[in-house]
Amino acid sequence: MSWGTELWDQFDNLEKHTQWGIDILEKYIKFVKERTEIELSYAKQLRNLSKKYQPKKNSKEEEEHRYTACKAFLSTLNEMNDYAGQHEVISENMTSQITVELARYVQELKQERKSHFHEGRKAQQHIETCWKQLESSKRRFERDCKEADRAQQYFEKMDADINVTKADVEKARQQAQIRHQMAEDSKADYSSILQKFNHEQREYYYSHIPTIFQKIQEMEERRIVRMGESMKTYAEVDRQVVPIIGKCLDGIVKAAESIDQKNDSQLVIEAYKSGFEPPGDIEFEDYTQPMKRTISENSLSNSREGKAELKFGGKSKGKLWPFIKKNKSPKQQKEPLSHRFNEFMTSKPKIHCFRSLKRGLSLKLGAAPEDFSNLPPEQRRKKLQQKVDELNKDIQKEMDQRDAITKMKDVYLKNPQMGDPASLDHKLTEVSQNIEKLRLEAQKFEAWLAEVEGRLPARSEQARRQSGMYDGQTAPPVSNCAQDRESSPDGSYTEEQSQESEVKVLATDFDDEFDDEEPLPAIGTCKALYTFDGQNEGTISVVEGETLYVIEEDKGDGWTRIRRSEDEEGYVPTSYVEVYLDKNAKGAKTYI
Repeated sequence: MSWGTELWDQFDNLEKHTQWGIDILEKYIKFVKERTEIELSYAKQLRNLSKKYQPKKNSKEEEEHRYTACKAFLSTLNEMNDYAGQHEVISENMTSQITVELARYVQELKQERKSHFHEGRKAQQHIETCWKQLESSKRRFERDCKEADRAQQYFEKMDADINVTKADVEKARQQAQIRHQMAEDSKADYSSILQKFNHEQREYYYSHIPTIFQKIQEMEERRIVRMGESMKTYAEVDRQVVPIIGKCLDGIVKAAESIDQKNDSQLVIEAYKSGFEPPGDIEFEDYTQPMKRTISENSLSNSREGKAELKFGGKSKGKLWPFIKKNKSPKQQKEPLSHRFNEFMTSKPKIHCFRSLKRGLSLKLGAAPEDFSNLPPEQRRKKLQQKVDELNKDIQKEMDQRDAITKMKDVYLKNPQMGDPASLDHKLTEVSQNIEKLRLEAQKFEAWLAEVEGRLPARSEQARRQSGMYDGQTAPPVSNCAQDRESSPDGSYTEEQSQESEVKVLATDFDDEFDDEEPLPAIGTCKALYTFDGQNEGTISVVEGETLYVIEEDKGDGWTRIRRSEDEEGYVPTSYVEVYLDKNAKGAKTYI
């Protein structure tokens, strides 16, 4: 079965067929290319989907992923990310092994096809030229024969005519002989050209065309085989990633099997356990005794005794569930406003508390207390422990850095050509200062943690004021006002809390009374290094180069209290000013 023998006369159809074969191959290349684009797009969408549902850093979602179900979901997202990577591998392999290779092969195929058909057209042109020569010699031989026949007839006519001279007859005879000779020459030439044409024609149909068509057939068969191999490669590229995709799916199944509902339930307990005891039984209040209903509301002593009885009568007597409204009985009548105000004005620690509260709210409105005193005991303990662990890690990092700098300094001392040891002194001092700050911070949180765990006695009011002033605005001084809550396990749901809330409301009404207090004395001066626009309440604006008075140094929170005049004072960032404390001032220290 050969195209050269079977299709010897189908040159044009073979040309169309081979062009169709190349078009099919190019169509297949386009199909694979679009498949790779789909794989890339699918992989990109999967990656974006996985990224979209990944927990955000330093967010509530990151804390939620402590639960095994959330961990399994996170593992599923990671596996889907790997799953997307395998689709990228499919796209890459199909592009390199199929699209690129077939595109190069198509160019070679076009060149080969063009060469074969050019050779076939050249053979066609040659046989057509031979045929034209044969036709020309044939027509010439036919014409010469007819001319010789007419010359012979003319000679015979002249020879039979008695009126024609002998010279005319001789001339006609010679002309007839010339025509006969020309006819013989044309005959010989036609015979020679005919033999040559027959030879060329046999060569064309039995040698040249079969050879050319055989090459075209082999070329077409190679194209078909190559297309089949590409289809196998297409399937193998998919098959190669199936095991890895299977591992991804196995990872998802394994993550799902790792979900532990009991562990998640325990985590819920750890996350929300308050450490409080359930409320005790509510005592019966007998309204039949007139003495209990006729307590004088104008008697300050009786009212305070009532408070003391309510507060210390039992551990859980005054505590109610947060979702139960408190029934206000005659026994729990509020004290008159005049008595409240007198007690409020004569209690200096609470005046300081409200002044600090005003300052804290003006700078960090809505911020949680640094000692987490707003949380229940158990949650507060966990937060403090977490903070202590973080500080210890930071201290260890700084110590490692200090050790590295010390070793480098020793190397510089032994080999001065490697560097100047004095250049590391500033960095070493800075790291040491950072370690000292972190240690002080850790000691502060450890003290709070020890207090929560019961290892240390409760701090006095003065100690609370000092600890609140240590950190300035970082810890809102609400915790300083929480002394009365220490006697209650929760400090949140007692009657004392509601009474203290009333005092906070009074503090807002009588802010002017607090502002009239004697101003703090100046402990030094400061020079503004940069311009600061004090837009928040409690801050003050300064201009670069301005000199002001320092009335309260930085307690570690990054703010310094300054005064421009008797009516203008407030806080500015410590890094914006250069402080010069008086030598006689106590605690003359700054954290610039």
